[in-house]
Amino acid sequence: MHVALLIAFLLLGAGTQSSSQNAPAAAQSLTPQQVLEQAREAAAHSHLDQAMTLLNTLPAGPNELVGVERLRGLILYQKEQLPDAEVAFELAVLQDPNDHESLEMQGVTLYRLGRPADAIPILEKAHTTVSNANIDPQYVLGLCYTDTKRYDDARRAFAAQFGFGSDSAEAYLIAARLFLRREFADEAQRFAAKAVEINPSLPLAHELLGEVALAKADLSLAVKELEAERKLNPLNGLMYDRLGDAYVRNGQFEEARQALNKAILLEPNATGPYILLGEALVKLGDPIQALHYLKRAASMDPGNSVVHNIMGQAYRSLGQMAEANREYKMAVEIQHKNDPKPAQAR
Repeated sequence: MHVALLIAFLLLGAGTQSSSQNAPAAAQSLTPQQVLEQAREAAAHSHLDQAMTLLNTLPAGPNELVGVERLRGLILYQKEQLPDAEVAFELAVLQDPNDHESLEMQGVTLYRLGRPADAIPILEKAHTTVSNANIDPQYVLGLCYTDTKRYDDARRAFAAQFGFGSDSAEAYLIAARLFLRREFADEAQRFAAKAVEINPSLPLAHELLGEVALAKADLSLAVKELEAERKLNPLNGLMYDRLGDAYVRNGQFEEARQALNKAILLEPNATGPYILLGEALVKLGDPIQALHYLKRAASMDPGNSVVHNIMGQAYRSLGQMAEANREYKMAVEIQHKNDPKPAQAR
């Protein structure tokens, strides 16, 4: 079970089914290496408890087989027992300093434990010593650099993952995208601006600057950047969605209508443009047409309170107060659906 094939899955913390089967008694007659192979086979089929039981029958301490702690770490990681997994990976590396897979997984585990500074030297070592570098530990290394405010190091790590030159416009842009995802808006803006400085025609760079401006409620700048992106990348549906959002929030409802119509043509399965177009049409005095798009959005995402709120506005514009009140009530119920409920009186 090679770590290079598993880290992307494991990073998501995906659950794995475990088996309640106990290690067969026949394992007592096998050699330690055979027991280890049985444990690997069990783990490969997601029988994690059975695999761990087999591992626990093997000698520990100085006589422990190389590979036991690595497998133990992987099992503990999949069972979300991260502190114990980190200890197991550390022991695996002590047993075999060339066990780069355990070194990578120890760094990944430390990151998930909220210890990026501790993970950095381990992931750096794993990256520099593994000839066929695994891109997922490289990505985690970039996240660790980001969380410890080593932004240029993060850029270099992300660039290496994607095969970009470390000082290229693409390197700055991918770093900006990942910074914004982690809500480092100022750094995202700075790095995206550097990408544009290096290559003014780079697709998606102005879009990212527009997204940052939207996040900061700088609507005029958002419109400017997104319009610049439109000239470079006129078939980008997401850009029209963002541009429509900026226009709506800036009170430019006719411009919003035009942009959002394009967004729907290019991204017909995204709910955002339908909602924004419905809002723009209500503001433009066309509630009947607005309801057409809002009903489509509600069918795609019935649990969206914003849709029902805007539908209420549309019905109110038509004088249909019963329907309006129904939609407003539904919006409130959705908003408060997960509120804590008072204990029932006994």
